[in-house]
Amino acid sequence: MMNRRAALAGTGSLLALDLGAKPPPAAVWPQALPVPGGVARLALGAGAARPVAHQRQGHLDVPVLVQGDASAWTAVVGIALAAPPGPAWISVQADGADGAGSRPLPYTIGTKQYPQQHLTVPPRMVDLSPEDLARHQRERAHQALVIATFTEQPAGRAAPSLRMQAPVPGPRSGSFGLRRVFNGQARSPHSGMDIAAATGTSIAAPLLARVIDTGDYFFNGNTVWLDHGQGLLSMVCHLSAIDVQRGDVLQTGQHLGAVGATGRVTGPHLHWSVVLNRTMVDPALFVPA
Repeated sequence: MMNRRAALAGTGSLLALDLGAKPPPAAVWPQALPVPGGVARLALGAGAARPVAHQRQGHLDVPVLVQGDASAWTAVVGIALAAPPGPAWISVQADGADGAGSRPLPYTIGTKQYPQQHLTVPPRMVDLSPEDLARHQRERAHQALVIATFTEQPAGRAAPSLRMQAPVPGPRSGSFGLRRVFNGQARSPHSGMDIAAATGTSIAAPLLARVIDTGDYFFNGNTVWLDHGQGLLSMVCHLSAIDVQRGDVLQTGQHLGAVGATGRVTGPHLHWSVVLNRTMVDPALFVPA
């Protein structure tokens, strides 16, 4: 197993990337689809400083991505697959940390039905041995820390676009949210997009990013985590080769590794996940239609 490397950046640190000075126009936002597994875009209004927004997750207030400029700020909120349809809200601190207090900003989560998928994999990938289960539990705890990464961007230096390019060309072989049944046993819904591609196909960074973790994991196989700033992360896994290391800064489209069939798979392909405010969301919402 290759050594795992993690850079778990603390809240408030700066993502030192060349992000440009002009915030993105509306045309470059991810698609708004406020359903479980989707994305909500909430207008925060004008203000001299970027507002600070949080989403309540259990007992934690998780920071939310906010983009724009003094004329108009927007919160981009990831909605968990397990979120119940109905009323929801984020809290907003006006004028950044110096605001007079927080206010709730409500929105509504709609309904969405995801299809079911039946897969056959080696039995040891479904009925885990005590050793494999212990390994999976250690890896899950580590990746929870990676997912909690939030690197701040200076106000007025927003990424030129939050739209992404697919990491590899090819047809989608598995969609986000599929209710998966492995060897006749129901398991967690699919947390990303699968793209059919041959072993060795070059994988590109979907958006300007810093590499924050690489590793060989029981279910995911060879994996790379990318930080795009303000709680927006990408993960690509099942790789045959990893050609980057922690701390590398990648431009959109820059090579990072190769497609493979490592981990729990039925054949070579790329699994791509997108995380927003510690929540897995549908990558299809971030790529052009």
